[in-house]
Amino acid sequence: MFPLTVENKHVAQLLLSTGTCPRCIFRFCGVDFHAPYKLPYKELLNELQKFLETEKDELISEVPNPPPKKIRLQELEDGIDGMDNLSQNGEGKISIIEDGSIASKNSNLNVCNVCLGILQDFCEKEFIKKVCQKVEASGFEFTNLVLSISFPPQLSVREHAAWLLVKQEMGKQSLSLERNDTVQLKEAYKWITHPLFSEELGVPIDGKSLFEVSVVFAHPETVEDCHFLRAICPDCFKPAKNKQSVFTRMAVMKALNKIKEEDFRKQFPCPPNSPKAVCSVVEIECAHGAVFVAGRYNKYSRNLPQTPWIIDGERKLDSSVEELISDHLLTVFKAESFNFSSSGREDVDVRTLGNGRPFAIELVNPHRVHFTSQEIKELQQKINNSSNKIQVRDLQLVTREAIGHMKEGEEEKTKTYSALIWTNKAIQRKDIEFLDDIKDLKIDQKTPLRVLHRRPLAVRTRIIHSMETHYVDEHHFRLYLKTQAGTYIKEFVHGDFGRTKPNICSLMDVTADILELDVESVDVDWPPALDD
Repeated sequence: MFPLTVENKHVAQLLLSTGTCPRCIFRFCGVDFHAPYKLPYKELLNELQKFLETEKDELISEVPNPPPKKIRLQELEDGIDGMDNLSQNGEGKISIIEDGSIASKNSNLNVCNVCLGILQDFCEKEFIKKVCQKVEASGFEFTNLVLSISFPPQLSVREHAAWLLVKQEMGKQSLSLERNDTVQLKEAYKWITHPLFSEELGVPIDGKSLFEVSVVFAHPETVEDCHFLRAICPDCFKPAKNKQSVFTRMAVMKALNKIKEEDFRKQFPCPPNSPKAVCSVVEIECAHGAVFVAGRYNKYSRNLPQTPWIIDGERKLDSSVEELISDHLLTVFKAESFNFSSSGREDVDVRTLGNGRPFAIELVNPHRVHFTSQEIKELQQKINNSSNKIQVRDLQLVTREAIGHMKEGEEEKTKTYSALIWTNKAIQRKDIEFLDDIKDLKIDQKTPLRVLHRRPLAVRTRIIHSMETHYVDEHHFRLYLKTQAGTYIKEFVHGDFGRTKPNICSLMDVTADILELDVESVDVDWPPALDD
């Protein structure tokens, strides 16, 4: 059933005569069900022509001193025939032009003065297929997608002008038209194209999908349509560092909501002028939201930093824990980049033993995202076989939200260490036994000198929960500590020139230093342990 009624005839005739396409006519007549918009353009034009034919005599009879019927009908038919060129074989086809944008081959098309051809050229199956070809060639793995459409901001100005025109016409009939009584261009575009994209790619459109296909339209011919708004509403157009132009869609909409109707009419034609060319597509991009991989790592080398060790632009060591793990993930997930995080960090000369340290890696824009548990196990084995400096366990895919478990309450967590300590004075077993009895010792640590270049100067209170000593010889003993996370163990031993108080030196009244340090456990119950 054709969606327009007798009540719409004045508006439909007015819009058509001023250069508006049938789908935009539907929008401004408040047609809010999908089916009419989805009709092929040629069929839609034919249906509109039939509707206008039935009303033509009435419309002409209402015009004072109308032109001869033959001339008036000829003008109407010429307008419809001109728009119908889009649907003729060999005409109105979509092509990729030299600069990579997509445009219409049909230079004779009567381009809609409101949507600038968006609901004419760019709703047809031929255009959808060209976009889908680019999506399929992008190499991304996906089971659904979200479609992101960016229209030129001047379309909002033209929509506003058309709305004022229709509002004025309806006012003559004692009818009102609010802005939200019309169907938004983007909404109509989605009604038409979503089913076509879904059918062509064989996957559903899902607003929550991590895979995004973005299509950006531009229309250079009318780019200055917005400029008058800046003079009237300058506070709406403030430069932003990440924006190439102040005339963003949000800024234009803000100005349109602010400007008075009479001021708008003085500055911009209602109806808007008809353009010569349709929009072009300047960008079709595919991107996949980040995926996250977590696990635990053991570090067995005393010559391996956690992250790349670079000082003054010069790399100090060849590799790092981060790279030994992430390089494999980047390759397998076909990601562009990664971000590595962990529950704390160890120094380059410190080993991490026991169950290892929890870590998470954000893989940015991955092209492959679906893995079986067996494939993840094989990936873990590949990482472990590639180096004897580290081992990874419990490797698994996790959500962004789950990573929060690794960081939440981090300072309340505990860590267990094993340190080999040297003393300048000869010691006996009885000289160290008192340390075993100290519980929940509070220490104040001023930011260590060795990290002051990358950490702010502050005094941090930390707790040494317990200590256990093992005598080695008269100048060495092993100290096992259970501490609050974030404690600087080396500084607790040697005192850092008095910046950590109390310390092993002050407690034992000796000069002491740490020869070896191992992290025995990081008491964070994440990620979940997996069966081997």
